[in-house]
Amino acid sequence: MSRTPKSRARRCDPGGLMRTSSPVLVGRGDQLGALRAAVPNQPAVVMIEGEAGVGKSRLVRELLDTDLGPLSVLMGHCQPVGEPFPYGAVLEALRDCTDRLARNHSRLSPVSGVLGSLLPELAGYLPAPLPSTGDPRADRHRLFRALRELLGVLGPVLLIVEDLHWADDGSRQLLRFLMGDPPANLSIVVTYRREDVPGGVPLGSAYRPPTGITSALLELEPLDVAEVRALTSAILDGETVSAEFAAKLHERTAGIPFVVEETLRALRNPAGAVHADGATARRLLDNVDVPVLLRDAIAERLAALPAAATRLVEAAAVLGAPASAELLGDVAEISESRAALTHALTGHVLHEVDARRYGFRHALAQQAVYDTLSGPDRQELHRRAVEVLDRVEPRPLVQLAEHSERAGRTSEWLRYGEAAADRAVENGDAGTATALLQRLLLDPAVPVADVDRLAIKLGQVAHQGLDQLDPTEALERLLSDRRLSTAARGQVRHYRGVLLIRQAGGIEEARSELERAVADLTELPELAARGEAVLGLSYLGMTPMSEVQPWLDSVSRARAAETDLEQKMALYANEVGSKMHTGDPSVLAEWDFRPASTSGELRQLARAHCNLADAMTTTGHFSRCADLLRDGLRFAAECGAPFTASTAHATRTRLDWMTGNWDGLADRASSLLDEYRDLFPLASELCLVLGSLAMARGEWAEATSYLTETGAFAPEESITPVAVAGCAALARTMLAQDEITRACVDVDRGLAIVRTKGVWVWATELGPVAVATFLAAGRETDAETLIEQIAGGIEGRDAPMAFAALAWCRGLLAEARGRFDTAISLFREAVDRYSALPAPYPAALVAEREAACLLSSDHEKAAEILSALVDTFDGLGATRDAARCRHQLRSIGGGKPSRRGRRGYGDELSPREQEVARLLVAGHTNRKIADVLFLSPRTVEQHAARVLRKLGVSSRAELQAEDLA
Repeated sequence: MSRTPKSRARRCDPGGLMRTSSPVLVGRGDQLGALRAAVPNQPAVVMIEGEAGVGKSRLVRELLDTDLGPLSVLMGHCQPVGEPFPYGAVLEALRDCTDRLARNHSRLSPVSGVLGSLLPELAGYLPAPLPSTGDPRADRHRLFRALRELLGVLGPVLLIVEDLHWADDGSRQLLRFLMGDPPANLSIVVTYRREDVPGGVPLGSAYRPPTGITSALLELEPLDVAEVRALTSAILDGETVSAEFAAKLHERTAGIPFVVEETLRALRNPAGAVHADGATARRLLDNVDVPVLLRDAIAERLAALPAAATRLVEAAAVLGAPASAELLGDVAEISESRAALTHALTGHVLHEVDARRYGFRHALAQQAVYDTLSGPDRQELHRRAVEVLDRVEPRPLVQLAEHSERAGRTSEWLRYGEAAADRAVENGDAGTATALLQRLLLDPAVPVADVDRLAIKLGQVAHQGLDQLDPTEALERLLSDRRLSTAARGQVRHYRGVLLIRQAGGIEEARSELERAVADLTELPELAARGEAVLGLSYLGMTPMSEVQPWLDSVSRARAAETDLEQKMALYANEVGSKMHTGDPSVLAEWDFRPASTSGELRQLARAHCNLADAMTTTGHFSRCADLLRDGLRFAAECGAPFTASTAHATRTRLDWMTGNWDGLADRASSLLDEYRDLFPLASELCLVLGSLAMARGEWAEATSYLTETGAFAPEESITPVAVAGCAALARTMLAQDEITRACVDVDRGLAIVRTKGVWVWATELGPVAVATFLAAGRETDAETLIEQIAGGIEGRDAPMAFAALAWCRGLLAEARGRFDTAISLFREAVDRYSALPAPYPAALVAEREAACLLSSDHEKAAEILSALVDTFDGLGATRDAARCRHQLRSIGGGKPSRRGRRGYGDELSPREQEVARLLVAGHTNRKIADVLFLSPRTVEQHAARVLRKLGVSSRAELQAEDLA
């Protein structure tokens, strides 16, 4: 889109108004250049970050004032007081695309019909809407797809969303969806203040631009003294600014451009002041107190306005969001609202935010006006806002709650606040709901009779959802609130305990809280039983099974006596997962999944399926695990159980790792980790998968980085089977680098966890590497003792993978003692057991040991096995293991061809060059790469040179992961 630069006001006009901003951009040349370079190179994502007043919007305006060619600009704004109306900022931007859609609407699929009710301006060009799926998550995904498709047919588009820090949860999720896979014709620019972003994460969860798109993060910093001097001169049409004045102005304004502008505007004679020497400059600027600088400027402008205009501006400050002239007039109780608005606009106090809505140029300006009001005046205007907004349809409940609170109208604050929270829950905006409920509960004026209900509701919302502000501290504060009844106190403790389990470092405190909750819940035996069901989970922390078992037995008795099917299924969902994690043979023998007839029963049925599936990744029932996950995810979608679904997604990644479904697994796991990073049980399992994948590739630093997040170093606060597996993977990583002592430390740590818990089924992954490490360290007796302990610990257990691991362990010991025939037989048993699960990676590792034992007796058979293993490891993506097998083949004269570059690749990287390039990007030296790939440093050097040449970069430092996509 071609744009003509806008004319800007001169410094002085007939009304004596000073220029409102600099005619030139100061101190942002690099950022503007990067922005201009990125946006046309579609698809593109640019995030502009900076504190209030630092110039984010100005940078965007400068972009729009240039020739953007065929790009059509769509702009949306997030507001500081917003309703929990998802996707509002993006929908606002799309309302102006009618002309482009009219030319291209035939390319839309039926999916886009869902947008008709949200964008009535475009409904005439959209297909008829499809019926709802009945599943909120599926409907939301369909809506996201529809919006992406709509953007995809508009031709080259630049979507700008300003002030993302004020966005609703829905808009953040939608933008993350679009930015994660933007249409080829789309560029997205978002601006935000990180300090005001909930949780410090602009898109609601960590975001990493995908490969294949243009991306940039532009961080705007305050101006330095020289730039403040240049900015001041530019605002004043080139007036010379003394160094002393610039230095003092920078000191007083911290170099924030907006505050510089407002400070200059507050000075009566800025053109004269800027020539002042040090002493005069100090005197002039000392008279403007920095903390109230903006307030002084606003107060001066307010004083020049007629009384009606001032009252209108005060009403705008109280409303806190852009509003129509009529709404402002009604709140201000003035009849000539349009005339008053004209004065406020020409006085540069208010400005037109968008079509027919008016507000402040900046939130600081709004706050400055608000602070000029006396307490009674504020309260009265908030009262008026409640009366006026109560007549708006649909009622803006969040704003009504806000104004009721500030008006001191407790009953209405309670009514609107709870209603707003309920609406937010309906819209899937748990963050808004929990924030409102927490504020209500913090208000000492809320009656005792309402505190119990609100506290329990807060716990329930937080317990069931994912997208939430952390309510744990609020629940903790409630426990010392004397208004809370004993029964409600037990419920609050229960929900807080459950939430603590999901947080890093919260498991021990969670157990303590849940034990106290159970004691408090004597009048609510059903919830007490659910608390016991959590305490009966075998896999939480370092509590020995001898202490867990009584809780588990109590749950079994309660379930047997229970007549309510939902409660019975709720207890069973925990019981079945806990027992299966230990390999309890009664679980599959006494399968008790009853059909559900209500949404609550279906939620518990989903939990039971997903919990049992999670346990089966530990025991090795992989085929059944896949079936359970499929059904569990379907049930969770049908009843709206997002947390349960999240556990299933994490379990699926672990299952994919175990069963060799590694294609794209790292990306899937990384994406889920971004989404679930604050949910420790899921994050630790995802880190285990990512660390294990890196280990198989020989990327030791990356592997260690992920594996340290599995709970391996803090087992008392871990999901125990994950922590044990983390210790195993760390030990294997150390052993591969011949770090025998460090491997022993990791093994001993993992075994201490297993022995404390008393669950030997969890040594499935640890046992073989522990035996191998002990043998490498000369600790044969320890290896033999460990094998005996594992054998005794898994006897009678229903854990197929544990018995495969036991055969592997015994084979390693037999091999170390030179009993090769016995070792070969045991390794073959282990391979068969692993293959039956299926678990191809451990099966291949065992087969490699079998080949090593065959070398002396059946050289040809050994070479045949190693040759097949090269293909197996290559197919999995286990680069390090494939390279090791190739090396072994070469050492025995085997003829398996390598994956080196060959004629015909041209400018494309060969498979071997891709392996070298990936390790170069990871920062490895030639010698380290040689160790990982079992090549000579000279060979690696040659591969590296070809990589740099083919990718068109001059040094390793220039290599980026995106170059390898």
